[in-house]
Amino acid sequence: MRPYSVRVTRPTPAERVQSILYAAQSMTVVSDGSHAEVHRLDNASARGRIHLHTPAEIAPAGAGPRVPVRLEFTDIAPTAVRDRLRARVTLTGLLADPYSDESPRSACMEFGQAVIEDGEGRRFVTLDELQAAGPDPMATSEASMLTHLVDSHEELVPLLVRLVRPRPARGMSRAVPLAVDRYGVTLRLEYPTAHRDVRLPFATPVSDIDQAGPRIRALLDTARRVSHHSRLFA
Repeated sequence: MRPYSVRVTRPTPAERVQSILYAAQSMTVVSDGSHAEVHRLDNASARGRIHLHTPAEIAPAGAGPRVPVRLEFTDIAPTAVRDRLRARVTLTGLLADPYSDESPRSACMEFGQAVIEDGEGRRFVTLDELQAAGPDPMATSEASMLTHLVDSHEELVPLLVRLVRPRPARGMSRAVPLAVDRYGVTLRLEYPTAHRDVRLPFATPVSDIDQAGPRIRALLDTARRVSHHSRLFA
């Protein structure tokens, strides 16, 4: 008998953390009693600057005292939606030296814990989960894809709204693309005093950035076939 498989339509917390680290343009480093704002991560990404290790990998016998560190990341929506903060990620651990861009020893971090906080709550992610996840193939292209959709093809967004189930409540003022990942597109439906986020999953996940365009066009083709005569904007 063929085992039952559940269709995955959204990234796991570990995948989201990996993608945020991979696409981060800046981070806050809290260590040794000081805060440092580190910018211009685009040439290396956070994972290029900070290498996560288990205690066994980073603490040889006779190693001196290590420095507690906390790395903070914010995931901000690239489109002009209400409440643009999508998630916060915090990594804690230990460094061999106080953090410095010029110290290779401070780039190796003994992993303590990872936490992601978003609209779904607060979740902890283990190092094994992070190492198994990998970043989303669209992580570094997401911002340009969403802004291009809004700036150059805004007429397609109401078309995507046809796929929303349950249908949007009356009084919706607008719909804005909030996110896109390997599993689908997220729209934010805004109302005068509230908003609602909805996911439109792809038929199959994207494994390469070149598949993103065809997946989005497939959603649009499906939307064109949907008979949706309800009044969406009051």
